[in-house]
Amino acid sequence: MDTSLRDHFIEQWRRYFNDAELPIAFYYSEDRGNIEQAPQPGGNHHHCLICGLRKIRNGKAMAFGKEHIGCAGGRRYAGFNQDYSQDFEYFLSCGKKGVEGERYKKDPETVRLMMEDYPALRKHNKWLIFKPWDQLTEADEPEVVIFFGKPDVISGLFMLANYDFVGNAGVISPFSSGCGSVILHPYLEKDKDKPRSVIGMFDPSARPCVNRDELTFSTPFSRLKQLIDYMEESFLITKTWSHINQRID
Repeated sequence: MDTSLRDHFIEQWRRYFNDAELPIAFYYSEDRGNIEQAPQPGGNHHHCLICGLRKIRNGKAMAFGKEHIGCAGGRRYAGFNQDYSQDFEYFLSCGKKGVEGERYKKDPETVRLMMEDYPALRKHNKWLIFKPWDQLTEADEPEVVIFFGKPDVISGLFMLANYDFVGNAGVISPFSSGCGSVILHPYLEKDKDKPRSVIGMFDPSARPCVNRDELTFSTPFSRLKQLIDYMEESFLITKTWSHINQRID
């Protein structure tokens, strides 16, 4: 990527979002280069991929292969596997003997109907690479950018993503797991004529991996490049936003 764009965004981010956390980015690659492999599941390593993103948020680039994602849903939403786990319709709903239900859907039939046309991602690349925004280099080709933020930050990103969008749905929030909301859905938007951004992290099973006052805003990198150009002409330069910006930390 163009590192001047990387640095320009950081400058604009600090101007309009104060000391809010910088985003992370991901892309798929056949070669992980010198990027460290994520630890394999087991022992003290939590199986949820969202918990695994803490290290990236704290400044460490990391590469995930299929064997580094312990959750079957995480492997599916990352594109490494297209199959649902056995008895998934019971797991997501009321459960059955030997299967504890999460009760996120009314009954197994509701889940089955959802599964019929739920989008899938098929990736044959070996690695899913996450990097902190400020560590992206000329050699990197980010595909999706993920922001973790409090309501003030998410509101600013939401409004910015709708700034040039004709209509009222420049941002979507599909029913999804935590990893689906930051990987699957924004990735599937990236090649559309009018790519949308995704607000997520409503999954109670993933929420222990983030702060209690955080949600996510994920957007294709191509879309973020457009939004950066609007920052200095949008509502971000108004007194209204200035009051909000001052309380962001």
